[in-house]
Amino acid sequence: MTTSSPICKRHALGRDFGWFWTAQATSAVGAQISEMAVPLLAVATLHASAGQVGLLGVARWAPFVLLALPLGVLLDRHRRRPLLVVADLARAVVTLAIVLLAVDGTLTLPLFLVLVTVLGSFTVVFDVGYQSFLPSVVPRDGLERANGRLQATASAAQVGGPGLGGFLVQALSAPAALLVHALTYLASAAALLRTRVVEAQPAPSGRSVFRDLTDGLGLVRRDRYLVSLAGFAGIYNLFGQWVMVLLTVHAVRELGLTAGHLGLALSLGATGAVVGAALAPTCLRRLGVGRLLIACAAVESAALCALPLLDSSWPVWAVVASLVVVFMANGAGTSMSSVVALSLRQLRTPDHMLGRVNATMRWLSYGTIAVGAGIGGLVGETVGTRAGIALGAAGTLATVAWVAASPLRSVTSPHEIDPRQDSAVERQGAGPATA
Repeated sequence: MTTSSPICKRHALGRDFGWFWTAQATSAVGAQISEMAVPLLAVATLHASAGQVGLLGVARWAPFVLLALPLGVLLDRHRRRPLLVVADLARAVVTLAIVLLAVDGTLTLPLFLVLVTVLGSFTVVFDVGYQSFLPSVVPRDGLERANGRLQATASAAQVGGPGLGGFLVQALSAPAALLVHALTYLASAAALLRTRVVEAQPAPSGRSVFRDLTDGLGLVRRDRYLVSLAGFAGIYNLFGQWVMVLLTVHAVRELGLTAGHLGLALSLGATGAVVGAALAPTCLRRLGVGRLLIACAAVESAALCALPLLDSSWPVWAVVASLVVVFMANGAGTSMSSVVALSLRQLRTPDHMLGRVNATMRWLSYGTIAVGAGIGGLVGETVGTRAGIALGAAGTLATVAWVAASPLRSVTSPHEIDPRQDSAVERQGAGPATA
């Protein structure tokens, strides 16, 4: 019998979750390393301009908008663990190819854009797939705890990851940092292979990919709880990205901060997300779903509303300290609400449609992020960064009204909306047999 690793013994969610958690943790750390290494490689090795670095960002996120929905169908038509392993191995190979081409001096910007796009495509498979695979790994009554630990790990990676990435780039080089990133993908694949989850082969639907895709969209559209969750994420992401796009420019040009000051504030502020994710299951038991989501929406939105109050006349340390407090409060609210929302989605969705529903939610979320970035930039150019941030922050308050007016407000326990607890609820929420 295989011996469990120490990490598998420290929690009550089972050995398989321990390995699954290890895979997600290594992948999260690697992603933060590449956040620093990819643009620095473009600038230092390929002499890319700011606009070209922006194109790399587009290449990274475009696959989520273009491929999330069809890849959701793929994840519902096949066993999910093998697809996660393939995604990790493919990302390791593509990242290694970037490293070898950079060292050899044959990497060009167009080729780099193509490889980053391919990398992003496999990231869509992993990102949507691990959320859909989790209910096969842990019992349904353990989803809140499992999601809390996964979100806390991702938040912790945001605290230490950029610093580790910066250290690797400075001490070694950007290609060497990406080599470390490739190794994290291999570690993630190895951890997933250690799980012993037995997944049944999904029965063929007998439908076209387009029909299965529209079934996923239709389930989200018909289910009032899924619509409520999609609206919560969509509204906040639109205005939240609007604010963050302008904040970087405002912090440097108006508040007199350096990139180091802003990076320090973001890293220290991310500790709030770690705490929020860790406390999510406890707060959920004490407050219930509705009250907790309303409180999270209020805290994360109110924190952003404080940003326009910061002034360049303040000492730099006071501005940085204020940003840390803002990011801590905002991060705690967003990570806690993310844990609850993901658990609700996993409970509400039939297992055979998790891939399509998670993909639909990702598609909506990242679509509104792109829209928010564009609108925020236009508003900032028109009225200035401070006023633009104020308008965007005020817009996030709409999430409070949305949740307060939605069916989520009256939900106490996540398991109240589990269709498996009530076949009548399943018929009402999931619609006809196509769900």
